[in-house]
Amino acid sequence: MADRDYRSDVLIVGSGPIGATFARKMVDAGKSVTMLEAGTQLSARLGQNLKNAYIYQRDPNLFAPVIRGHLHLLSVPTSARPELAVDPSAYPELGTNRSSARNAENPDQDPYRNIPAESACFAVGGMATHWTCASPRHHPTVERYHGISPADWDRYYTAGEELLGVSRHEFDASLRQQLLIDALRDEFSELPPGYEVQSLPLAARRRTDEPRMVHWTGADTVFGDLADGGSDRFTLLPQHLCTRLVPDSTGSRIAWVEARDLNESRTVRVVADQYVVAAGAVLTAQLLWASGIRPDALGRYITEHPTAFCQVILLQKLVERAGADERFAPSIERHRAVYPDDVLPVPVGDPDPNVWIPVTEGRPWHAQINRDSFHYGDIPPHVDGRLIVDLRWFGLVDPRPDNRVTFSDRYTDVHDMPQPTFDFTFSPEDAARQHAMMAEMVRAALAIGGFLPGAEPRFPTPGLPLHIAGTVRMGTDPEVSVVDTDSRVWGFENLFLGGNGLIPTATASNPTLTSVAMALKAVRAMVGEAQPTE
Repeated sequence: MADRDYRSDVLIVGSGPIGATFARKMVDAGKSVTMLEAGTQLSARLGQNLKNAYIYQRDPNLFAPVIRGHLHLLSVPTSARPELAVDPSAYPELGTNRSSARNAENPDQDPYRNIPAESACFAVGGMATHWTCASPRHHPTVERYHGISPADWDRYYTAGEELLGVSRHEFDASLRQQLLIDALRDEFSELPPGYEVQSLPLAARRRTDEPRMVHWTGADTVFGDLADGGSDRFTLLPQHLCTRLVPDSTGSRIAWVEARDLNESRTVRVVADQYVVAAGAVLTAQLLWASGIRPDALGRYITEHPTAFCQVILLQKLVERAGADERFAPSIERHRAVYPDDVLPVPVGDPDPNVWIPVTEGRPWHAQINRDSFHYGDIPPHVDGRLIVDLRWFGLVDPRPDNRVTFSDRYTDVHDMPQPTFDFTFSPEDAARQHAMMAEMVRAALAIGGFLPGAEPRFPTPGLPLHIAGTVRMGTDPEVSVVDTDSRVWGFENLFLGGNGLIPTATASNPTLTSVAMALKAVRAMVGEAQPTE
């Protein structure tokens, strides 16, 4: 028996940008919505991007520990040889939850087949409390899922860009942005029209009251007035962990969900007509497993974005070029009027660059040249940050059924849910692409700068981009997919999923916009609207 019951038209698990998309659109359609979020509320408006704080925009380095503090690692091996892990049967007093004895680690995880940096964010707004806001469309032939028509992709991408507030022009005034685009276009002159070096599409808008600052999109942007309590049809329950989806007697519908109120240690039951799980690629699959919903494809076909990274100090000739460029003369003159002793022709407060090289056919990787707050890109305090740029190249991994995450029926995680364990490797083809990707990044780096000591080219820890996908993949065949092209779980009339886990294809570009587009398509099915045709 539950300690408290709720009733609504729609129940949504997860408050990130995908859950927020479902909530906003279902409320707009006149539905009542209850949303469960395991994490707490970190901002006045529901799910704000914490990077909008003044201090983090003036000094992005301060934001890196904020990100670290909000990421919970999903799988940590205890030994380089898992077979030597402690046998819990020797310690019956510990019960079946071995994590309590091993500091929340996962003794079943083979460290050589892990995705060590894969994490969850338990907070209202999810990963959108600190994401980079990069929002490119996936390449129409290299990355996109072809079970959705090109016309529908265009339609839902356009609607998703509007919902997220995507723009390509918020950093046009950056001197370094133009300098880098010019230099890299010279270097990569072979790129086809439309896929040349250009500004990165970002879910962000420059503030009109303070042009030095940018308003970065968070889940609150997607929620709209729901983030301010603007509708009596929307109820958000923070610190409520959904633990089980309960099918009805026919097995074809979800009858209700069970959750734990983590604040008051009580059980909650929510009854709804329709259910959406958008809790992240791993935790969405985990909840299905915990509920006994275990199709063959669940957790399989994992893809992620192997990354190449380095930082460079801009070449002296580029800096000198900036000082001699008439386009930049007015801003440099204003800067030198205030800082006459500054030898750098880069104004203090010049917006950080956000440069993009899109995925193209024959070049299956996505490139970003910018300054961001990833903890593997911290700047030493004695280096002038105006001279430093980060280079990040994101590659793709082919979907293979053997790349998977499984869930234990014996061991549990920090929330006493089935412990995830990864079984993931790169194929020879994946590795060859990574080698070629690294070579191109080095080519770009040498065209604009010299390597910052300590930040030479390297492959960061797998999973660090937090772009894992495929765990609850979309498809037309229930034997090799978890949801259909309307994001409905096979065999269930009223259970829908959302998030990056649905993406069934190899991708290199940031996935959020694509996941929002898929959610918008699902909403049409949920409200019974006819899907548009070409």
